[in-house]
Amino acid sequence: MAVTPLLSALTRLAAVEAHSRSSSRCPCGADTLAERADATVVRHAGVVAKAHAPGVYAADLAPRLAAAASLPHLLLPPLTPVPASLHDRLVTFWSYGVPVDPDTPDAAPWEEAATLLAQLHRTPAPHALPPMRGPVKAARAVLRLREVSGEHPAVAPVLRAWEDLPGWARGAAPMPDTTTLCHGDLHLGQLVRHPVPDGPWRLIDVDDLGTGVPAWDLARPAAWYACGLLPPQEWARFLAAYRTARGPAVPADGDPWPALDVPARALTVQTAARALTKAIGRDRPLDEVEESLVDACARMVSVQYGSVDLPGGSGSVPEQLPSSSAK
Repeated sequence: MAVTPLLSALTRLAAVEAHSRSSSRCPCGADTLAERADATVVRHAGVVAKAHAPGVYAADLAPRLAAAASLPHLLLPPLTPVPASLHDRLVTFWSYGVPVDPDTPDAAPWEEAATLLAQLHRTPAPHALPPMRGPVKAARAVLRLREVSGEHPAVAPVLRAWEDLPGWARGAAPMPDTTTLCHGDLHLGQLVRHPVPDGPWRLIDVDDLGTGVPAWDLARPAAWYACGLLPPQEWARFLAAYRTARGPAVPADGDPWPALDVPARALTVQTAARALTKAIGRDRPLDEVEESLVDACARMVSVQYGSVDLPGGSGSVPEQLPSSSAK
């Protein structure tokens, strides 16, 4: 990985923050946790520094940080209430938490994630919190696909599926729920144990936190289940835990899919758009997962909103919703 000026400066800043908070000799362990266009994240000892995406403004980020600080039983709180500025990017500081281990899927904390979500959704949203950014992020993924698509034959069904969604799910109209507190980008990478090594699970990443449709936070695991990427028993555990914690995104019993259908479709299109953008940019053929995403989008246009019986009689799900674990 090439060391960019931003990465180098952020690494130094993380060390300064870590040393300022330690009364003992710092072990000075440093890691680059992520370096993407939308985030650069480094760790120094027990401190994590995150450079947020270009174009993230303090006026939007500050109330999200305040919300995390006010809900430490749900969200990992920031170490500082005001973001710093570095290379025209906003930077925030966090305690290090142990992430979900991708190599032990059987130990994935689905019940804990569902319970945290339900509690978050039932918490009154702080005043002046911006809208949840899930639909806006999906729209940006589709825009990037349009910019690179050229004449690629796989693009058309993805764009048709996108246009078939209601305006709120495309970030083109206000969401029908403007009061429920939502995470906005829930996946297992958004959970850590804190304090390390075996503290309670907490949600991280407040960039998309805001008010909106809570079903958006359940849509990714729902889509994984619908396409067979999440085993039925794990989906059942997740859904049961959410309902036990009285989460408002789905009915307390009965078929959850009328509430989940639109967000799950939107996340399928978003995932397909991101996968296609990468494949086109690298001038390579689509792999099996990417082809399944394109096929899913094609089926979404021809199948009405609703649900069908999942093969094997394990429940009622939209058959057109394959997804993947790609963010």
